[in-house]
Amino acid sequence: MKKQIGLVVKNETKAIEQADRFEQWLTHKGLSIVRRQSSMPAIKRTKGLRERSPASLFCVFVLGGDGTFLSAVRWIGDQQIPIIGVKFGEVGFLAETTEDRLREAADAILENRFTVRQQMRLNVQICRQEMEIARECAFNDVVINKGALARLARIRTHVDGQFLTDYRADGLIIATPTGSTAYSLAAGGPIIYPSVPGILITPICPFTLTNRPLIVPDSVTITIQLTEDASDIMLTCDGQVGIKIDERDTIIISKSSSPVQMITLPEQNYFDVLKAKLKWSGSRV
Repeated sequence: MKKQIGLVVKNETKAIEQADRFEQWLTHKGLSIVRRQSSMPAIKRTKGLRERSPASLFCVFVLGGDGTFLSAVRWIGDQQIPIIGVKFGEVGFLAETTEDRLREAADAILENRFTVRQQMRLNVQICRQEMEIARECAFNDVVINKGALARLARIRTHVDGQFLTDYRADGLIIATPTGSTAYSLAAGGPIIYPSVPGILITPICPFTLTNRPLIVPDSVTITIQLTEDASDIMLTCDGQVGIKIDERDTIIISKSSSPVQMITLPEQNYFDVLKAKLKWSGSRV
């Protein structure tokens, strides 16, 4: 039976053209390709069963940016299929290699010259009046955000059943270490090394300036509620799927038992990616 390779491609001319050449190259090697086009849809709540990748995939190559990678992670779901990001243009935080090294990286993977780093995801359960109305997973972050014209949200937060605080803010971000370099970073949160076992809680523009980002163990359960009449408040997971929430809802967030299997290649260094993305000079004074 032919080895199956997943290929998730950004809906962009350059990525599609490269994917066409890469697919032909893989086919000539006797491999079977399952290809999926990716685009960034408007955020909406999904209904019914979402499409899942075949369980038989040996690995998944993602040709595009971080948004395309996140859509590929959702496509894989809780299946433990190794995945690798291939970045076009600037270096992406979720990319392991670049366009010009794609075939070199593919040869290494097909010859099993790679390792896998397990990166945590978050389980998200939304209950309305004690009845579950939605269940999602997030690889980067879970974001509670108010609309442009909504007043400050009051977000009551508990950690393992213990009251933490009522955040009065534009919103709240619950992020994984992987997601610490995404929206949380823009909101003033710290960068967490990918293998650090923690969950990051970052308020967005808090009314109380002493409400600072907080890192808690990845073993905890975080419970969130809106504590007053609320309108135009949205919960989103990885910017890919969202649902409107109000004061009737309880959001329960915890570590998923199904991590993402990130392919790592020899000579690739996380700090090199970090310095390139953040444009750190690395010079000494």
